[in-house]
Amino acid sequence: MKNRIKIITFLFLSLGFFACDDEINDLQPFIEGNPETFFNSVQTFQYGVDGAYRQFWNYYSSPSAGLQGIPDIMSDNAILVQTGRKSNEDYFDYRYVASTGASSPDVSAVTLYWSEAYEAVNVANLVIGQIDNLADSPEKNNILGQALAIRAYAHFDLARVYAKIPTQSSDANSSPGIVYLKVEDGDTGNPFAQPSRETVAENYTEIIEDLELASQLIADENGEGRLDRNAVFGILSRIYLYNGDYQKAIDAANEVTTPIATPDQLAGVYTDSNEAGIVFKLGVNTSSESNFNNVGVLYSQSNSSATISEYAIDFEFFNSINSNDIRRDIIQFVGTNQGNDYNAIKKFLGEEGQVNGRVDIKVIRAAEVILNKAEAQFELDMETEALATLDMLRDQRFTSYTGGETGQNLEDAIQFNRRVELAFEGHRFFDLKRRGEPISRSNNGDIIDGSGTPAEVLTLSADDHRFQFPIPSAERTANPNLDQNGGY
Repeated sequence: MKNRIKIITFLFLSLGFFACDDEINDLQPFIEGNPETFFNSVQTFQYGVDGAYRQFWNYYSSPSAGLQGIPDIMSDNAILVQTGRKSNEDYFDYRYVASTGASSPDVSAVTLYWSEAYEAVNVANLVIGQIDNLADSPEKNNILGQALAIRAYAHFDLARVYAKIPTQSSDANSSPGIVYLKVEDGDTGNPFAQPSRETVAENYTEIIEDLELASQLIADENGEGRLDRNAVFGILSRIYLYNGDYQKAIDAANEVTTPIATPDQLAGVYTDSNEAGIVFKLGVNTSSESNFNNVGVLYSQSNSSATISEYAIDFEFFNSINSNDIRRDIIQFVGTNQGNDYNAIKKFLGEEGQVNGRVDIKVIRAAEVILNKAEAQFELDMETEALATLDMLRDQRFTSYTGGETGQNLEDAIQFNRRVELAFEGHRFFDLKRRGEPISRSNNGDIIDGSGTPAEVLTLSADDHRFQFPIPSAERTANPNLDQNGGY
């Protein structure tokens, strides 16, 4: 039998809600109740699903350790600014450990991602376990589709953070993955189970199974901040790419109907002035009780007289972006602090006219889907098609470009455009990881002209154990069957 735990349906649960549109703004938190009796209508089931979305928000948007930013900090895109607070320096320098994950144990990415992603899984499983309280209907299918997609995506985040990615190395599929928590309809499972880690291959099989079923059930539209058919296929295009299922990545990308943002729209995407090209986002939590609002402060804090950058754009990376590329001005502005100018990070700076870092998280954008497709086509030796797909994006990002690449030059163009397009949105570390490539930082400093202090660690080899986060110590204490990743 596969190592799989079927979790108990908790007698009481607490669900919170993040605000992403007028409908969700009007919801009041469900404080507690028995799931077997509480889940008795489409509306109450949607309350449960919305509580699971809240958990995504908690770990994607944490201003201390959000998954929206840490993967860029750990890559070659960003550099630690010496005049900032030096927040997340342990991640920038790859010094995270299993006990706390950081020198400041109050909010640690190592523990945050694990706990919040599994909370999302738990809430999704509560919904799935009681789904037959609803009569068969399109509404029931939509609720189940959302819950399955949430369960799959949370497990995907866990797998790519704490385990290898299938395309990362020849031994990745047989290496330790994570525990895939499943509950079947009406099954309360064994609350005392202490399962072992499955393999990476088993994880991705289950993730894909849940998403493929969700794609058949979920509605075409569910409102802002909720998964729908486009979002599920967008996620599938990413996960198939991670899994090396290149034709399936192409097919999934072809199912996404969201058009990419035009040149006139792109800047407004990052100030929340428009929704152009967004396939799935997590909306700003407007609750005064929320501690997870100002997500952009992970990169910088600004006021009327200074921009206190925590991280700046790497000098070499920024200067590799062509002046004909409109994204150059989308990602950078000149930030000044203590007499120094920096290549400050503009994405997530704030809504229009604001510098408080309070903006939506763009989890999946149509531009990524296009790039997933182009990479998959290249991997299948479909160079003509891959170039045409890449040019669909470049036509909207350059005032002029040469193009016409083949072979290695085409692969390089796809990967470079991916790096620029998705910069500071939480992709770069995982893109290098899944492609089995090292992290190679420049030796330039943090100041705008390349002077200043360079990174302490310039290279992370492709086989370095730190590409996988450690399993949190507290989790291994609770379940001794969770073997630790090598090197920790």
